[in-house]
Amino acid sequence: MSSRTSSGRPAARHGWAQALATVLGALVAMGVVATLGLWAAGATDLPGGSFPPVVAATVVAAVGGSVELSGDAGDLAGTEGGLTVVPLSVTLTGALVIGRAFLRPLRHRAVAGTPELAGWAARIAALWLLALLGLALAARHTFELSLGDGPLGDLGELFGIRPVVGFSTDVPPTVLIGLLWLAGVLVVTLLVSRGAPLPAGLLHVQTSVRPAAHAMVGLLLAAVVIGLVIALVVAATRGHPAETFAVILLGLPNVVWPALTIGLGATWDGRVEGPFGLPMPQVLDEVLRTPDVSALNLGTLTEHDGGRWWWLLVVDAVLLLATASVMAARSPARVRAWQHAVRMALALAPTVLMICLMARISARFGLSVLGIGDLGEGFSGQVLLRPRLWSALGLALLWGLVTGFAGALLTRGVRRRGRTGR
Repeated sequence: MSSRTSSGRPAARHGWAQALATVLGALVAMGVVATLGLWAAGATDLPGGSFPPVVAATVVAAVGGSVELSGDAGDLAGTEGGLTVVPLSVTLTGALVIGRAFLRPLRHRAVAGTPELAGWAARIAALWLLALLGLALAARHTFELSLGDGPLGDLGELFGIRPVVGFSTDVPPTVLIGLLWLAGVLVVTLLVSRGAPLPAGLLHVQTSVRPAAHAMVGLLLAAVVIGLVIALVVAATRGHPAETFAVILLGLPNVVWPALTIGLGATWDGRVEGPFGLPMPQVLDEVLRTPDVSALNLGTLTEHDGGRWWWLLVVDAVLLLATASVMAARSPARVRAWQHAVRMALALAPTVLMICLMARISARFGLSVLGIGDLGEGFSGQVLLRPRLWSALGLALLWGLVTGFAGALLTRGVRRRGRTGR
């Protein structure tokens, strides 16, 4: 399929070959990031040649797929486990590659017909469906868990206990959620890009939705860049570079995006026990390593680490004010300050909702013998992190109204699109 631009030049083709390049490019980029992150985390030491399936499972989880843990320790022992976590560094990598490749054939265009956009997206979706099926089938593996040489190992030999753990994917939910993830990426891409063509019936989105969408994506990426700079400084000055790079490559947004909501005043509930930990600064692990579920917010962080965490409030205020100013500068001049405030609030609330839904963590694994509880910290643990959703959304609306109004006032003298006098 081909078309011509307004200047008469042929536009880039977007057929099956280009769709295949888009899907393969995203898979390769996500696979490389996941591989390097897991390698830095020490996953290459997993027994039984499980590293490639673990990489596949990481990519599956990155697009919202369902990865299930399983275990079998014989008749005299029991295992239990569960895992819910999205490696958002891998997710963000895939979204950026797909978004860029989706827009590339559409450049130099002012308007694109609905059938053309739908056909281009359908080609990508069809190949993405096949890729999801392949990943879901590859992301499964089982291996035997060593009980060591101590008393636990002797007990295992006595009763013939050989714990086997593994993971697999539930194919239907993985395919469905993966396709919804792709659809979300393509829609957000069209909404964010100023140069992406839209059908004639949706041109009003150009001025009413795109400035807000562009500003929110800019806010999320700015938070990631700030977190990356801090992580690199930590790796260079405080040691443990492998662990730090594992966090960067697997879960940097899992750290900085909840921190963004905490700076707004939101509270996350969590708990850490056993050998597991959160991919976050040590103080966060200390706050949550308690017998019961603990609250994670500016107050509890300040109690454990002085007053430094109040800087999150300052950073959030600066970021949101800059975001609101960019949004106002990209909007038509006829839009009033109170309208900017409302649009900023209505854009920030879904952004915070996305963070709350995607940054949740739940992990649990336990091994028991003869019904006697969990056998030591080396063989059981739990990690839990979940937001207080409604209060976070309420704070997002409030911050959006205040910073949106202030940003509109700050950019009042800036020449914006739509100003009369041309």
